[in-house]
Amino acid sequence: MLRHPSFPASTVDSEDSLVDISTAPTTPDGSFSFSPVLQALKLQDALEDAASGRGKQSSTSLNAAMQSSNNGGVKNICCVGAGYVGGPTAAVMAFQNPHIKVTVVDRDPKRIAQWKTKHLPIFEPGLDSILRIARDGSKQFGFYNEPSRPGSLDSMSNASSAESECESQCGEHRDEISIPARTPNLFFTTEVSKSISEADIVLIAVNTPTKMRGIGGGRATDVTALEAVTREIAIHAKPGAVLVEKSTVPCRTAEIIQDTLRVHRPHQTFEVLSNPEFLAAGTAINDLLVPDRVIIGSSPTPAGHRAAAILASVYAAWVPRERIVTMNVWSSELSKLVANSMLAQRISSINSISAICEKTGGDIDEVAKSIGMDPRIGDKFLKSGIGFGGSCFRKDILSLVYLAETLGLDEVAEYWTQVLTVNEWQRTRFVRRVVRCLNGTLVGKKLAVLGYAFKPSTDDTRESPALECIKMLLEDCPREISVFDPYCEPSVVRDEIRKLVGDHVLKENGGNIEVYADAYQACSDAHAVLIMTECDQFRTSPPSNSSPKLGGLPPKQVKPKKTPVDPRPFQRLEPTESEILALQKYLASAYSVQDPLQRFENEPACEEGCEKCEGEMSKTVVLDEKRDERLDWAKIAYHLQKPRWVFDGRNVVDGEVMHSLGVRVEGIGKVGWGGIGGR
Repeated sequence: MLRHPSFPASTVDSEDSLVDISTAPTTPDGSFSFSPVLQALKLQDALEDAASGRGKQSSTSLNAAMQSSNNGGVKNICCVGAGYVGGPTAAVMAFQNPHIKVTVVDRDPKRIAQWKTKHLPIFEPGLDSILRIARDGSKQFGFYNEPSRPGSLDSMSNASSAESECESQCGEHRDEISIPARTPNLFFTTEVSKSISEADIVLIAVNTPTKMRGIGGGRATDVTALEAVTREIAIHAKPGAVLVEKSTVPCRTAEIIQDTLRVHRPHQTFEVLSNPEFLAAGTAINDLLVPDRVIIGSSPTPAGHRAAAILASVYAAWVPRERIVTMNVWSSELSKLVANSMLAQRISSINSISAICEKTGGDIDEVAKSIGMDPRIGDKFLKSGIGFGGSCFRKDILSLVYLAETLGLDEVAEYWTQVLTVNEWQRTRFVRRVVRCLNGTLVGKKLAVLGYAFKPSTDDTRESPALECIKMLLEDCPREISVFDPYCEPSVVRDEIRKLVGDHVLKENGGNIEVYADAYQACSDAHAVLIMTECDQFRTSPPSNSSPKLGGLPPKQVKPKKTPVDPRPFQRLEPTESEILALQKYLASAYSVQDPLQRFENEPACEEGCEKCEGEMSKTVVLDEKRDERLDWAKIAYHLQKPRWVFDGRNVVDGEVMHSLGVRVEGIGKVGWGGIGGR
């Protein structure tokens, strides 16, 4: 039975940048014919054959590529780097390709050990379910191929079980689908050399941070890790292996990799592809499962085309063919830098307008809605706030700035530098507003910071805007700055503050920063609450009646959460992994059951005395009930110092609701408590 791809996905690496030696992004000779459109057309039939497993090959390049890779197909993939990009990318590839062995390697034994247990080193919604199938395998199970009936649980029962009560009474026939058990095909190890030597495809997903010193310091990309991995690959890769850049790298990095390969293996030829990731923290799994596009850059040669076809065949297991786009390798390398820079530019642009709104009486949300309705502009990345953070935007813009400088394009460099300048200025504006509203001094006052990660639904704290604001607030000597984030483990936040600011600022060492595992404790007795991330938990909702002095509020319309839809009936009796995952999500949501299909194997047991099991917050749960609960703002307001202040850095609370609670709200791009011109 044909298993045709129905869902899409992409691969990513949340570590991107530019190399110290930057050259012009010149298109290779003859590559004018190697356009995304032409190549997509040329690969269309080949990808269809690869996805369906048919013997007839309509593309000679794909046929040759498959023959060079273990008798007609990719058998082994090695992903070097077990971070925010490598881990999720490898997990989804393995999940969608049960016949391919995917091995993730890393030199850090602690990180690899975490990937093997229920305590994953990163938090990403949806990762747990994907990982459990690929890493642990799954049991045989079955289900009825029809939408579930209201209140009925028989759609979750095993197809081999006894007939439902309805069937026994009326003798109704119902289609059943049986899914065989899966064996594990995702592995994690520190045996880097061995895993590379066995791989048909080697994904490079190592960290490429901004270079901190020397020529290009503060702007250029540090490719130290990438160089080390390239040497390892050059020495151990088997002949014909395809090398893939997943890390965000400077334009022309493929040339550096090829040069290293030629030095160590002068008599072997390897193809180097660029396959940039377009993942966003908090939605990375969905971005992989349903990608906007999968970009594959290669050399404009027959060998390059064959290598691109090999990688495309892996994605074709679940990504629609029209979303797999090929191009020359230099364009592909540059595309990730430009994409992130353009998105960051939109954020800085709307933030610059937020300052005008505060001075004129305009409302930034209304302005953003208005311009977002223009189809030429769109509404994405027009949410004003305290600025962007994360590992990508700043690093990639700096890389683009350095590239422009090395090419003598000073005006271009200045233009993109201004995007970063506005981002930093927005944070400074926010902190100054806090101090100004609190009578110009923070001495003796407690400030509660809600949100520490750079965005919601992730524990990624790299380049966190919250930390930058906290640093500025410390200069005014507050009595305490309490920090809470629903997705970040308190001990991890403390360790990061200790590393980036200093051990002396933590309360346990006589400082004034304390990290809490409970939002209400963090806000208790605070003079002001500062909202730093756009978490749904922080949004206003009807408060409880447990606040005797504040009284109840009329019910407020809350936007209903999007509920998964039952994907059945399936058109074929062999549904894809994406279709089964959609059914699992629907049943889990409808019946509040973690494993509705009874598919999961038991998770690996932790060693005795596991620190994570005894820690403040386990990272095994994708979204536990506590994390998903909205805060009771009436309860928080009741325990705030008067006058009660909330500084909303993400515009997530309703001003009218907070006003009825006796709280003064200062939002980004909105006229505050003091009116136009304000305090």
